[in-house]
Parts: sequence; C-alpha cells; structure tokens
Amino acid sequence: MRLEDALKTNRFVDEKHKATLNLLYTTYWFKSIFSDAMKQSGITSEQFNVLRILKGMHPKAMCVKDIGDRMIEKSSNVPRIIDKLILKELVHRSPSVEDKRETLVSLTEKGLDLLLKCNTELNNVTEKLVGLTEDEAMQLNALLEKMRTTD
Repeated sequence: MRLEDALKTNRFVDEKHKATLNLLYTTYWFKSIFSDAMKQSGITSEQFNVLRILKGMHPKAMCVKDIGDRMIEKSSNVPRIIDKLILKELVHRSPSVEDKRETLVSLTEKGLDLLLKCNTELNNVTEKLVGLTEDEAMQLNALLEKMRTTD
C-alpha cells in the first residue's frame, strides 16, 4: 500500500519528510503483524526479544542489565518481562555467584522450544511480507544504517 493511501494525504514537506513517515508507518505495520504472530504462541514481541537475546548466550545465563542493553525497544521494562517469562516457565532466574546484587537469567528447555516455534513463524511472516530480493534487502539495510549514523 502506498503511504499516501494509508495516511490519506499527499502533502509532505519533502521526500525526507515522507521517508520518515514511511519508515514509522512501516515499523508499526510490521510490529502489529509480528505481535499477532507472537500472540499465537502466547508471548509478546518484547518477550520474544528477551528469549532471542538469551538464546544468543545459551547455555550461559545473562544479567538483567545486559539483556536490557540488547533490547530493540530500549524503553522496555526488562524485569517485568522476565517475571512474566518465569511465570510461563520459559526462563529461570538465579542470583549471581560473583555479585550478589546481580540477577542472572537463562532459558529453560520450554523456552528454547517456544523460541524455535516462534522463529519458524517469524520466518514465514517475513517471507510473506517483506517482498524484497536479497540485493534490495542489503540496500535497505545500508540505507537504514546510514540514517542511524547521522546523529
């Protein structure tokens, strides 16, 4: 869908303004679809992100602060997300041996299994929605990274 049709306007200050709105609109569009896909597995996109981060260190545990530093949405309340994942038996929390003030979090087998299922679902959603060739995806990645290096 064209941005003009989605927003019901064709008034943009310039192409950079339109690109910014296009990026924001597309982000929320994809997040909505992604959230619906994760909901089928009983988790939120933020919970999926924590599971994905923990999988990157598996079988090692991670401290809550390091998980927070790797979150896509930096404003996420990581301790609250972890509490919900513990209730679902997807992660395990334990005190650090080296630093008693630190809490370590690791994936359970149930968490690993769910993450595998979610990754399969995410891959299916991505294949259906992205509609880009590998070369186009590389070009888009380069442009997005260029945007983030201008601050």
